[in-house]
Amino acid sequence: MKLFSATDVGQIRKDNQDQIYMSERPVGNLPNIFIVADGMGGHRAGGFASNYAVQILLESIKRDHDFNPVKIVRQAMEKANSQILKKANTDSEMKGMGTTMVVAVVVGHYMYVANVGDSRLYLVTDEILQITKDHSLVEEMIRLGEVKPEEASRHPDKNIITRALGAKADINIDFFDVKLEKDAKIILCSDGLTNMVSDEEMKKIVGQASKDDNPAQLLVDRANQNGGKDNIAVIVVEPCMIVPNDL
Repeated sequence: MKLFSATDVGQIRKDNQDQIYMSERPVGNLPNIFIVADGMGGHRAGGFASNYAVQILLESIKRDHDFNPVKIVRQAMEKANSQILKKANTDSEMKGMGTTMVVAVVVGHYMYVANVGDSRLYLVTDEILQITKDHSLVEEMIRLGEVKPEEASRHPDKNIITRALGAKADINIDFFDVKLEKDAKIILCSDGLTNMVSDEEMKKIVGQASKDDNPAQLLVDRANQNGGKDNIAVIVVEPCMIVPNDL
């Protein structure tokens, strides 16, 4: 398994409220874990929310005795949500804070994905496929036919999200399971990348990266070249699957 990551404040913002974590080694009963979180709130609250959410998530996973990856991640994200709410209610400077989160765990030839908000996970093979679905106002408008998909990146309300950790007590988490094919690559990222770099451009950059390149850094660099209007966080995972027929 090959792992790459990069994060950057971007060209406009003063603080980086994005958070990344990755481990190809076991965390609790999970064989590995990859996380991107994009905080929201005031000057201090957004960065705290994303960092705190990742911290609570990992602590919960390490204490969980279950072996089902979906149950482990669900319970950990629910715990992070409740702890963010608790902190926001006891500290006036943290009031209203929250964070998006996308989590991936690779188990053999399968990947389990969880997300809340508009941080995304893509699977790159001969094509690029967005696995997660954005929890955003514009995405809801697309589903209702009020906005065309090609208009989404230019819509004035594109940054309004409809779900986040810390938004309310009952958190609705989406889960996906994906069979991984040989040579597949995985991209987890915040909207600081997807608002600046098209899906096809991402596919091209990751596909053309040499063995000495960090594809995550290449993606961050392109986002900055295209304007870098937000913080950018990227993880690229190359599971290096071995297909039995090739042995």
